[in-house]
Amino acid sequence: MTVHQYSTTLSWEGSTGAGYRAYRREHDVRVSEEIITLSADSAFRGEASLPNPEQLLLAAASSCLLLSFLAVAAQAGVDVVRYDDDAAAFMPMDEQPARITRVALAPKITVRGAEAARVVELLQEAHAGCYIANSLTAEATIAPTVEVLP
Repeated sequence: MTVHQYSTTLSWEGSTGAGYRAYRREHDVRVSEEIITLSADSAFRGEASLPNPEQLLLAAASSCLLLSFLAVAAQAGVDVVRYDDDAAAFMPMDEQPARITRVALAPKITVRGAEAARVVELLQEAHAGCYIANSLTAEATIAPTVEVLP
């Protein structure tokens, strides 16, 4: 059996000696050769201009659906020419332990010469095979919009 392994390297420097309000939330994550500077959500004293872990989780779910869908569509002979997703994640603070409870994906898919209903079927198939969605406990909703070009 093949097991795929993924790795990142995280680095933070600073001091928590002055208490919760004082330490830096910025940190670097190396993914392959890229270094991404992250922070906490601004609600948790992070830097709002930097990506946060919650956004990366959402981006992973959105990206995984895209890549799964493109594979399924290509195998089915459906010509996808554009895919955009306005995604959102929801983390109610009354939930204990705090967690993202829902991921809402809203892909806008443009295809050439296929029926919209078939595209939606393929999207559901892609979602069922999406590694990230299958790894999350959060509810995932998908509300697609399909444009069919001649």
